[in-house]
Amino acid sequence: MSTKRDYYEILGVQKNASLDDIKKAYRELALKFHPDRVQPDQKKEAETRFKEISEAYAVISDEQKRSLYDNYGHSGIDQKYAQEDIFRGADFSSIFREMGGASGAGSIFEEIFGDMGFDVFGSRQTRGQSFRRRGRDLQVAVDISLEEAAKGLEKIITVPRYEPCQSCSGTGAKAGTKKTVCPQCRGAGKTVVSNGFFQLAQTCSRCGGEGSIISTPCPDCHGEGRVKVTKKIKVKIPAGVNNDSQLRVRGEGEAGTNSRGDLYVVIEVRQHDIFERHNNDIITSINISMSKAVLGGEVEVPALEGKLSMKVPPGTQPGRIFRLKGKGVPDLHSRDIGDELVRVNVDIPIRLSSQQRKIMEEFSRVSGEGR
Repeated sequence: MSTKRDYYEILGVQKNASLDDIKKAYRELALKFHPDRVQPDQKKEAETRFKEISEAYAVISDEQKRSLYDNYGHSGIDQKYAQEDIFRGADFSSIFREMGGASGAGSIFEEIFGDMGFDVFGSRQTRGQSFRRRGRDLQVAVDISLEEAAKGLEKIITVPRYEPCQSCSGTGAKAGTKKTVCPQCRGAGKTVVSNGFFQLAQTCSRCGGEGSIISTPCPDCHGEGRVKVTKKIKVKIPAGVNNDSQLRVRGEGEAGTNSRGDLYVVIEVRQHDIFERHNNDIITSINISMSKAVLGGEVEVPALEGKLSMKVPPGTQPGRIFRLKGKGVPDLHSRDIGDELVRVNVDIPIRLSSQQRKIMEEFSRVSGEGR
């Protein structure tokens, strides 16, 4: 009679569990019991549990093996397959790809143990290989006025970023010296750790995965190979930008060992004193006299480019809105231009001169209102 624990019990799933549920359970347990994630005094027990849950997954994640196990238990599996064949046949790469989100070489172990620097079955690059990478993207905020947003402009912005150290040409080693091969990993950038049925290649702790070490660090960058500088960059801001518009400036991010990152400029448009922006339209208000409202005539209105003359018809009512076509903000993605909306307020005089009063009284009389 087999003394092995039930595979479903080991993974903590029901016998009718879906493959997705099995994968999820395995992932959680693998994280919990990996030997390099536990205290030293728990390492031996963790190795046993890790191998046990991996064996369980290898069987019940495979349709053929799962069928044999469901029908005949451990005896059916033991008779059909040797233990090493169980693992050899298990489609770890399938769960690795699906759970790691990568194609081909991606793995569950990259997702679970990526931060620990492991290379499972040679599928993951060493740090020395992946260090040759694209530089980091940067983001800066730029404050502009509504007039500048409507017209567009070129602006000089200051960007703090890391650049390759000129003293050592980015090597990190003092001028006149060179990096030497790491004696611990012999240039491989990783060391191999055996864990039962598979091997893990762990990032070399001596060189950090570089494969080389710096005996005499550069005094300017202290061996880092880069220094922080402040760079002035001219950025062209197109007409029509609004709050939170983002401009991408290619190749103006930080320098990497392979290529530069990009710079993202986030636009912040200051609130205007007299204009309110709504999409590409701008809204403002003006006050006109009572006589102008009654008789009509030309009035001066503010605009983004200065002052404009606008005609109000006789009998203009308080609160009436006039539309000035094409006097708003250009659309960022087309040739369309918004409008300016002018709300008219009528000033009612608080005090009247004697002559004004007489005129108003006469107006009231001829209007049939009396006194």
